[in-house]
Amino acid sequence: MAQPAQAVHGGKTGSAWWVEPYLTVLALGLFGLYSIWLVFFQHTGQFHNYLSPFFSPTQSWGIKVLPALWVLWVPLLFRATCYYYRKEIYRGFFHDPMACGIPESRRKFYFGETRFPFIWTNLHRWFWYLALVVLVFLWIDAIRAFIFPNGFGVGLGSIIMLVNVVLLTLYSLSCHAFRHLVGGGSTRFSCADGSPTTRYKLWRTVSDLNQRHGLFAWISMFSVWFTDVYIRMLIYGVIHPVRFF
Repeated sequence: MAQPAQAVHGGKTGSAWWVEPYLTVLALGLFGLYSIWLVFFQHTGQFHNYLSPFFSPTQSWGIKVLPALWVLWVPLLFRATCYYYRKEIYRGFFHDPMACGIPESRRKFYFGETRFPFIWTNLHRWFWYLALVVLVFLWIDAIRAFIFPNGFGVGLGSIIMLVNVVLLTLYSLSCHAFRHLVGGGSTRFSCADGSPTTRYKLWRTVSDLNQRHGLFAWISMFSVWFTDVYIRMLIYGVIHPVRFF
């Protein structure tokens, strides 16, 4: 017989059930506040050929739109509706519920994602499409980070920006929405001779990446944060750029 929620709550195994949701609130909350601070109080994110991911493509491409269009409306909503982050947001921000075995404290009935505010998470697939557009610009920015006034070169910022966009790509391509796009709706993948199709191989690759989707989600979030902090310290003159060749 399953233990009652009170026993799980106070038992040795579940004694630290609250750690994960509150760490999530701290990390995602600080990331969101940092993003808002950049959008409304910082006017640039570019240092020579290095461009902060928070300001792409509004500066390097001369697009006359507020960075908020990309910082708050696309990447943050893409993450907020992410299948992995949904669990973290439900537990940390809404306490709905806070952990397995912990009873819900706010509602007597469960409506899933059929009512406000959770119904808006069903737009995740469309945010994924928009995030791909941003990802293309970030790849171009990463390539430009290797182009210096005197030609091709490699700097510390070049490497940081490349690692960042690779992690963002892994996060985006390991998404459940992409996995459904390449494999959803199919009843069979094999050809007439029984050999696996290219689509099946792609679906298997995405499925393998999907198992690490949560890891990519956290690492890529901190890589975006770190990339902007590094470029911002260059802008403020706190540190000097490092060029390897």
